[in-house]
Amino acid sequence: MKTKKVLTTKNMVLVAMFAAIMAILSQISFQLPGGVPITLQTFGVVLVGIILGPTMGITSILVYLLMGAVGVPVFANFRGGFDVLIGATGGYLIGFLPMTYFAGFGKKKPFLYSIVFSIAGLLICHIMGLVMYYTVTGTWILPSVPLMLAKDISTTIVAVVLGKEISKQLSFLTVYNK
Repeated sequence: MKTKKVLTTKNMVLVAMFAAIMAILSQISFQLPGGVPITLQTFGVVLVGIILGPTMGITSILVYLLMGAVGVPVFANFRGGFDVLIGATGGYLIGFLPMTYFAGFGKKKPFLYSIVFSIAGLLICHIMGLVMYYTVTGTWILPSVPLMLAKDISTTIVAVVLGKEISKQLSFLTVYNK
């Protein structure tokens, strides 16, 4: 019985490339009242999931989070360090993992299902982010939530459309997703 080789050079390059894309998209940012940055990170997370699928997508996001955890300034506003992961906005960053999984799960699904799975992942990410923010600061940022969700749902839909098109056009992006 022949097994598929998952850890290929191509897959490692794709994981690293999309971790770098996440680092770039994280720097496109502005602050909301209360200190929560609005970035293109959620756009990047959905794009990673739709293009790479759940397994490789989560691996790429883990690389991104680990780079940030060890101090590489890949998080919003060129921040890095473990303290960011356990700080007020750390729940959003950790929430990228289930968000990537859900978006990746929609990779081979019809368009509408991909949108639904990606938005479900987005909502989980926001719940994790809000809970962590409250836990760390003792305050709720509920007035900012409608704006954040409106932006994130919009960019999620754009990321699904773009990601599906990229996946169709570039055959080398076919990766193993067991």
